[in-house]
Amino acid sequence: MARVLMKGNEAIAEAAIRAGCDAYFGYPITPQTELLEYMSKRMPELGRVFVQGESELASVNMVLGAAAAGKRAMTSSSSPGISLKQEGISYLAGTELPAVVVNIMRGGPGLGNVQPSQADYFQATKGGGHGDYFPIVLAPSTVQEAIDFTILAFELADKYRNPAMILGDGSIGQIMEPVELPEVEPKPPPKPWALTGCKDREKNIIRSLYLLAGPLEARNIILQKKYREIEAHEQRYAEYMLDGAEIVIVAYGTVGRVAQTAIKKARDEGILTGLFRPVTLYPYPKEALSSVIEQAKVFLVLEMSAGQMLEDVELVVEGRVPVEFQGWLGGRVPTPTEVLEKIREVADKHTS
Repeated sequence: MARVLMKGNEAIAEAAIRAGCDAYFGYPITPQTELLEYMSKRMPELGRVFVQGESELASVNMVLGAAAAGKRAMTSSSSPGISLKQEGISYLAGTELPAVVVNIMRGGPGLGNVQPSQADYFQATKGGGHGDYFPIVLAPSTVQEAIDFTILAFELADKYRNPAMILGDGSIGQIMEPVELPEVEPKPPPKPWALTGCKDREKNIIRSLYLLAGPLEARNIILQKKYREIEAHEQRYAEYMLDGAEIVIVAYGTVGRVAQTAIKKARDEGILTGLFRPVTLYPYPKEALSSVIEQAKVFLVLEMSAGQMLEDVELVVEGRVPVEFQGWLGGRVPTPTEVLEKIREVADKHTS
C-alpha cells in the first residue's frame, strides 16, 4: 500500500469517501474548512451529493434527511459550528439515525480563536444537545488514526444506528503526515427502517416526538439499553511504555502524542512514566484504565482544556491513588519540555 503525504482534514475527507459516504453537508469554519473544500471537489466527481448549506443548522438537518433515507451521511465543523449543530445531533440520536460528525476543535469559549484546543470534551461526550443521549466519540492522535477512525465511525454509526463523532483538535486537522489510504469495500448493513418509499411494504415512521410521558420514557429506556451495549463492546484505548509505570499519564489526541516524547526523556532520567491514551472518549475505556490503578502511584491527566476528561479519570480512580492535572488554555499546544517539567514535579511529590 503506497504512502502519501496528506493534511489531516483532507485525509478525513478521503477516508469518508472510501468508507462509502453518500452525502456530505457542511459549512466553512477554520480550522476544518479544507475538509469541506476537498469534499466539494471529490463528491461531485464520484456522482455523490455535496451541499454547502446556508448555515450549520441547515447542514446538520440535511444530514438527518439523508440518513433517514438510508444513506451514509456526514457533516463537519469546528467548535462554535458544532455548538450550532447540537440540536440536530440530538435529533439524530433520538431518531436512531446513523451519521458521522467531525469536530476539529478550536479555542473558546465564544468565538475564541482558530488554534488547537480540547475544550469540547464535555460537549462531545456528555451529549451536548438536549436529552439523555450519547454519540460514539473517537479521538485520533495522528493523521493515520484520523483516517482509520473515520472509516470505523461509519461502521459503528450503522451498527448501532447512532451518531458517531471524530473529535480532533486543530492540530490533527492541519498537520501533514505520510499515511496509507486503505482500499475499503463499504458494506452498509440492510436498513429496512429507511424512508425509501412504501409501495410494496408497510410505511416506516422515523420520529423523536412522543407527546406523552409514558411512550417517551419507553423510548428512552430502549436508547439507554443501546448505550449500555456500546459501553460493553466498544471501549478502545492505546498504551505507551506502561510496563512498570508509577506515574500514569492519561491524555488523548495531540497531547497524548506530545506526552510520548516527554515520557521517553523521563524514562531516561529514571522516572517510571507511561501513557494511557483513550481512543474512545465515549464509551470511555473505564475497565482498562481501572486495571492500571494497582500499579500506579499517581495519575497525571493532561489536556488542552481547564480539565474536562479529568472528571472521567477521577470517577474511575475513586480516590484510590492521587490524580494530578495540568491543562493548557486558549488554543495552546504544550511542548514536550513543559510536560517533562510537570512529570518531574509530580515525581518529586509522589514517588520520592
